[in-house]
Amino acid sequence: MSRRRTEIVNRPDTRNQFRAAVLAALAALFTACGPANRSPDAAPKTKAEPPLAPKNLKTTRAELRPMERTITVFGSLAPLDHATLSTKVAGRLQSVAVDLGSAVRQGDLLAQIEPQDFELRLRQSEASLGQARARLGLPLSGDDDKVDLDATSTVQQARVLLEEAARARTRTQLLVEKNIAPKAELDAAQAAHDVAFNKHRDALEDVRNRQAQLAERRAELAIARQQLADTRLIAPFDGVVQERHARRGESLNVGSPIANLVRMDALRLRLEVPEREAARLQVGQVIRFRAEGLTNTFVATLQRLSPAIREDNRMLAAEADVKNPGTLRPGQFTRTEIVIAAAESVLCVPRGAIVTFAGIEKVFILKDGRLIERAIRTGRVAGGWTEVLEGLKAGDEIAGEAAGVADAQVAAGH
Repeated sequence: MSRRRTEIVNRPDTRNQFRAAVLAALAALFTACGPANRSPDAAPKTKAEPPLAPKNLKTTRAELRPMERTITVFGSLAPLDHATLSTKVAGRLQSVAVDLGSAVRQGDLLAQIEPQDFELRLRQSEASLGQARARLGLPLSGDDDKVDLDATSTVQQARVLLEEAARARTRTQLLVEKNIAPKAELDAAQAAHDVAFNKHRDALEDVRNRQAQLAERRAELAIARQQLADTRLIAPFDGVVQERHARRGESLNVGSPIANLVRMDALRLRLEVPEREAARLQVGQVIRFRAEGLTNTFVATLQRLSPAIREDNRMLAAEADVKNPGTLRPGQFTRTEIVIAAAESVLCVPRGAIVTFAGIEKVFILKDGRLIERAIRTGRVAGGWTEVLEGLKAGDEIAGEAAGVADAQVAAGH
């Protein structure tokens, strides 16, 4: 039986059939393991093509534009004039004519202290002045306080006595020389002359003392008038009442605050510039600023620079006077640009063409219908344009709205 099986296997036609079966099995195995039946994850990876630009994409070009060299700092607005108006005399507050936000003109009456006590003091001073004038032989009222010393009654009386004593002494001396009168009479005459002389001098000193008293009464009268005037609180400049401190009927001491007044037609822009930029500041440089809550850009001129840098924050104080169009308020926060160099031509792109991711600034360049990311390095920013220091050249076409392009790429999985 085994011999017969060996013969069958060794037949030529049987060997061919076996070989064909083996080849068919191998072909089936390779077919099962071929590319058509591989999983998607096993497919070879190829480099992704840049995305095609949308048909409605708005583009722009990097271009040379004039741009100034500026320093950006922060500051605040303060009133050019600010005063806390206080009482100069003590008394009861009779009336207050202003309140918070009241606009006043220079010379307007703001408050009134009861004036009755001060009017009485004024009358008393006027009476004392009249009395002092009368003692010098002047009319009770008048502004001329000049006095001729020799014309006063006391001096005239003393002078007459002195002249009489001098004549008596002369006559006695002649009689003594002729041995008609004893020498004792000459001594008596000399003593009488000395007494008359001292009385004349005392009379002059008394008149001078009365003149000094007259000047004192005149000063007292001026003080009384000033105190009466100080019962009226007057606005020292045009402004607006920032705060009112006193109410009608209150008893106030000297120096009690009544109201705060600020000048609004001009404001003071106060800036703090870092020490590293301080050397480039000069009086007269142009300043542009925007106030918090406003969209307008205001222009001023740098007018004052501090001579020293503050040690606590290493800042240099600078100030500019700003004309107030009516929309600015003291205390507003500002973002300010100080122009330190004239405009020069630099490569710029619109601010919206730049997108920032992980601290890297990028633009999307349009090339052969596709968008290619390009990292750039930027510099100054002004008027909606950003200076490009590296990464672009003039004429490069870029996407105008980089943020929208970036969002679209993320959504598409690029």
